[in-house]
Amino acid sequence: MVKRPSLLFVLLGFALFAGIAAWRTQQPMALPPQLFSDRVVIPAPLLVVLHGGDRFLAADLETMRLSATGLDDRGVDTGYLVRAQREVARLNPCHEDNYYLANGLLTWGGAVEEGNDVLRAAVECRFWDEIPPFFYGINLAFFQHNNEEAARVLEIGAERSPQNAAAMRKLAVMLRAEQFADERLALNYLIQQRDSAADPKLHDMLDKRVIRLQGLIALREAQRSYEREHGPLLALEQLVEQSLIESLPADPLRLGYELRDGRIELKKLKIAGLEEQP
Repeated sequence: MVKRPSLLFVLLGFALFAGIAAWRTQQPMALPPQLFSDRVVIPAPLLVVLHGGDRFLAADLETMRLSATGLDDRGVDTGYLVRAQREVARLNPCHEDNYYLANGLLTWGGAVEEGNDVLRAAVECRFWDEIPPFFYGINLAFFQHNNEEAARVLEIGAERSPQNAAAMRKLAVMLRAEQFADERLALNYLIQQRDSAADPKLHDMLDKRVIRLQGLIALREAQRSYEREHGPLLALEQLVEQSLIESLPADPLRLGYELRDGRIELKKLKIAGLEEQP
């Protein structure tokens, strides 16, 4: 008599899963087929059901799965990581590995807003941890040029870290005074992330992002030299024509660089279908 309710629950759960799977196969995909050709992302509510109602266990196992299957530079894997890490953040926004991977692989891999969404959730959830505010503050300054909000977030980090409070507050002051060479600090902290990565594949992924940022720094230095002599830069090729650089740097992520509002920036990854996601 004791085992019957348990067996009934298992059968009902399987029937629910089978019904949802059958329904999903009939729905039109909003994303190009290549983004999901070999990657399946299970929605957070269904993951909770499949793991017996334990959302923390579901988050742990899904993070392990995305770490094992998503560390690749192909667009298909970036699209998979965006969606998988979003579901993990819904399950457990405090998950340390998830926010760390999202920052290193998504934000610095061209999916800026998507990686920052995971970081923002970690800032709110991990109220004791100064690292998410530091990552998020640097990203706000570097990618979005929102120094005021970046300074505010860094001050949150300072309140959580007695050891690094002075350094974070000084950085916040520099941001507000616009005396901050954002790309140099960004490079230093990305190198630290790379060097602390124990997984060889993660180390290689982060190394490519370091090389990408070094290319941006070289381009910006050449731009400053060009504009001192010739005025505003209109195209990246002018840097080569004036022999300020031998050639445009090769981006190991194959996204490249662009001139946006008079400033050379890292190109962002465009993932079709994200606009329709909640």
